[in-house]
Amino acid sequence: MHTPHTLITCIVNKGAAEEVMDAARAAGATGGTILSARGTGKEEDVKFFGYPLVPEKDMLLVLVGAGLTGKVLEAIKEVPTLAEPGSGIAFCVDVERFMTFGEPETL
Repeated sequence: MHTPHTLITCIVNKGAAEEVMDAARAAGATGGTILSARGTGKEEDVKFFGYPLVPEKDMLLVLVGAGLTGKVLEAIKEVPTLAEPGSGIAFCVDVERFMTFGEPETL
């Protein structure tokens, strides 16, 4: 089943979301939502495969047309601050339907 939109969710170390959003915009995304988040885990999980985990996170939600998903993900992958292991993750969810609220402004 084909869905017309994809929600790209990126969870990155605090402070990296603006740079990730800039890359997504350059690849065709029109905007996104940045949320402050905090990672959780057991005390022994402070290192992941030997890399320290940063508990303060930014979560970026970007809704794009399904045809842009790959292009936007590739642009995000190239963000220099995400080159270090443990700097974040991205995942996608197909969006079957969505709506906007409010009446559009007329000029």
